[in-house]
Amino acid sequence: MESLRLTFQVAGGDLTHAGEASSQVKQTLRKMGYDSDTIRRVSVCMYEGEINMVIHANGGTATVDVGLDDITITLADVGPGIPDVEQAMQAGFTTAGDQVRDLGFGAGMGLPNMKKYSDEMNIESTVGVGTTVTMVVRIP
Repeated sequence: MESLRLTFQVAGGDLTHAGEASSQVKQTLRKMGYDSDTIRRVSVCMYEGEINMVIHANGGTATVDVGLDDITITLADVGPGIPDVEQAMQAGFTTAGDQVRDLGFGAGMGLPNMKKYSDEMNIESTVGVGTTVTMVVRIP
Protein backbone atom coordinates (compact mmCIF):
# COMPACT_ATOMS: atom_id res chain seq x y z
CA MET A 1 0.00 0.00 0.00
CA GLU A 2 1.16 3.51 -0.74
CA SER A 3 1.08 6.35 1.77
CA LEU A 4 -1.57 9.01 1.39
CA ARG A 5 -2.62 12.22 3.15
CA LEU A 6 -6.23 13.42 3.11
CA THR A 7 -7.15 16.83 4.54
CA PHE A 8 -10.64 18.16 5.19
CA GLN A 9 -12.05 21.43 6.47
CA VAL A 10 -14.92 20.73 8.86
CA ALA A 11 -17.49 23.51 9.20
CA GLY A 12 -18.65 24.33 12.71
CA GLY A 13 -22.35 24.16 13.51
CA ASP A 14 -23.24 22.49 10.19
CA LEU A 15 -24.88 19.23 11.26
CA THR A 16 -26.37 18.85 7.77
CA HIS A 17 -22.93 18.11 6.29
CA ALA A 18 -21.39 16.54 9.39
CA GLY A 19 -19.94 13.14 8.57
CA GLU A 20 -19.04 13.90 4.96
CA ALA A 21 -15.29 13.82 5.62
CA SER A 22 -15.52 10.50 7.46
CA SER A 23 -17.59 9.08 4.57
CA GLN A 24 -14.92 10.14 2.09
CA VAL A 25 -12.21 8.51 4.21
CA LYS A 26 -14.24 5.30 4.40
CA GLN A 27 -14.71 5.24 0.61
CA THR A 28 -11.01 5.92 0.01
CA LEU A 29 -9.88 3.13 2.36
CA ARG A 30 -12.34 0.74 0.73
CA LYS A 31 -10.95 1.57 -2.75
CA MET A 32 -7.42 1.06 -1.42
CA GLY A 33 -8.36 -2.45 -0.31
CA TYR A 34 -8.20 -2.17 3.47
CA ASP A 35 -9.96 -4.80 5.56
CA SER A 36 -13.44 -4.06 6.93
CA ASP A 37 -12.34 -3.97 10.59
CA THR A 38 -9.68 -1.31 9.93
CA ILE A 39 -12.14 0.72 7.84
CA ARG A 40 -14.78 0.49 10.60
CA ARG A 41 -12.38 1.55 13.34
CA VAL A 42 -11.02 4.50 11.34
CA SER A 43 -14.55 5.52 10.32
CA VAL A 44 -15.82 5.54 13.91
CA CYS A 45 -12.83 7.58 15.13
CA MET A 46 -13.12 10.03 12.25
CA TYR A 47 -16.91 10.43 12.50
CA GLU A 48 -16.96 10.96 16.27
CA GLY A 49 -14.16 13.51 16.02
CA GLU A 50 -15.80 15.27 13.11
CA ILE A 51 -19.10 15.54 14.99
CA ASN A 52 -17.27 16.91 18.05
CA MET A 53 -15.65 19.62 15.91
CA VAL A 54 -19.03 20.56 14.41
CA ILE A 55 -20.86 20.69 17.76
CA HIS A 56 -18.26 21.98 20.19
CA ALA A 57 -15.45 23.70 18.33
CA ASN A 58 -16.77 25.76 15.44
CA GLY A 59 -15.13 23.33 13.04
CA GLY A 60 -11.50 22.68 12.29
CA THR A 61 -9.16 20.62 10.15
CA ALA A 62 -9.13 16.84 9.90
CA THR A 63 -6.00 15.21 8.49
CA VAL A 64 -5.77 11.49 7.78
CA ASP A 65 -2.35 10.00 7.09
CA VAL A 66 -2.51 6.51 5.62
CA GLY A 67 0.82 4.78 6.09
CA LEU A 68 2.17 1.29 5.62
CA ASP A 69 1.64 0.21 9.24
CA ASP A 70 -1.01 2.57 10.56
CA ILE A 71 -3.53 5.29 9.86
CA THR A 72 -3.19 8.50 11.85
CA ILE A 73 -6.12 10.89 12.26
CA THR A 74 -5.37 14.41 13.48
CA LEU A 75 -8.28 16.68 14.36
CA ALA A 76 -7.32 20.28 15.11
CA ASP A 77 -9.68 23.11 16.04
CA VAL A 78 -9.54 26.63 17.41
CA GLY A 79 -12.59 26.12 19.59
CA PRO A 80 -13.07 26.81 23.28
CA GLY A 81 -10.82 23.95 24.42
CA ILE A 82 -11.67 21.24 26.92
CA PRO A 83 -11.43 22.46 30.54
CA ASP A 84 -11.26 18.95 32.06
CA VAL A 85 -10.10 16.24 29.62
CA GLU A 86 -10.51 13.47 32.21
CA GLN A 87 -14.14 14.44 32.78
CA ALA A 88 -14.77 14.76 29.03
CA MET A 89 -13.50 11.18 28.59
CA GLN A 90 -16.26 9.83 30.86
CA ALA A 91 -19.02 8.01 28.96
CA GLY A 92 -22.18 10.10 28.95
CA PHE A 93 -20.55 13.41 29.87
CA THR A 94 -21.57 16.15 27.44
CA THR A 95 -21.59 19.90 27.12
CA ALA A 96 -23.84 19.76 24.04
CA GLY A 97 -26.91 21.96 24.22
CA ASP A 98 -30.51 20.78 24.16
CA GLN A 99 -30.95 21.66 20.48
CA VAL A 100 -28.04 19.39 19.48
CA ARG A 101 -29.24 16.57 21.72
CA ASP A 102 -32.77 16.89 20.34
CA LEU A 103 -31.26 16.10 16.91
CA GLY A 104 -29.74 12.89 18.28
CA PHE A 105 -26.18 14.14 18.77
CA GLY A 106 -24.21 15.04 21.90
CA ALA A 107 -24.75 11.87 23.91
CA GLY A 108 -21.32 12.10 25.48
CA MET A 109 -19.86 9.05 23.72
CA GLY A 110 -17.62 10.78 21.16
CA LEU A 111 -14.30 10.81 23.02
CA PRO A 112 -14.87 7.42 24.72
CA ASN A 113 -15.63 5.84 21.32
CA MET A 114 -12.59 7.49 19.75
CA LYS A 115 -10.41 5.98 22.49
CA LYS A 116 -12.10 2.57 22.20
CA TYR A 117 -11.63 2.24 18.44
CA SER A 118 -8.10 3.66 18.18
CA ASP A 119 -4.88 1.97 19.26
CA GLU A 120 -3.45 5.26 20.52
CA MET A 121 -5.12 8.56 21.34
CA ASN A 122 -3.69 11.84 22.53
CA ILE A 123 -5.61 15.01 23.41
CA GLU A 124 -3.90 18.38 23.69
CA SER A 125 -6.29 21.12 24.72
CA THR A 126 -5.94 24.67 25.97
CA VAL A 127 -9.00 26.58 27.11
CA GLY A 128 -9.58 29.56 24.84
CA VAL A 129 -7.10 28.29 22.24
CA GLY A 130 -8.34 24.95 20.91
CA THR A 131 -7.91 21.21 20.88
CA THR A 132 -5.88 18.73 18.85
CA VAL A 133 -6.80 15.07 19.02
CA THR A 134 -4.45 12.55 17.44
CA MET A 135 -5.51 8.93 16.99
CA VAL A 136 -3.60 5.99 15.53
CA VAL A 137 -5.23 2.87 14.13
CA ARG A 138 -2.71 0.11 13.43
CA ILE A 139 -3.13 -1.92 10.26
CA PRO A 140 -3.09 -5.67 10.98
